[in-house]
Amino acid sequence: MSSTTSPAAKTAAETTGARTDEAASLIGDARTRIDSLDDRIIGLVQERMAVSAVIQEARMTSGGRRVNLSRETEILVRYREALGKPGTPLAMTLLELCRGRV
Repeated sequence: MSSTTSPAAKTAAETTGARTDEAASLIGDARTRIDSLDDRIIGLVQERMAVSAVIQEARMTSGGRRVNLSRETEILVRYREALGKPGTPLAMTLLELCRGRV
């Protein structure tokens, strides 16, 4: 018989890494809020992908290129200015998700 505790049997403090029940409760509530925020962020990224596809289709239908590099540079700068150095790879990932969905 195993001596490890099943995930369902773990206390809130064990699950959160907190040392007190009060901290465990705070962390649990904050994690619930983060999960909700993540759901909203994912939804917004999916919406951005759909809007980007419309733009790319319109650009290509009019004889233009699918990607506008000067616009992408603007987005990279915007994210870097708002979020610091980590904003650049975040923006790159977002741009990558939104390319080629046409």
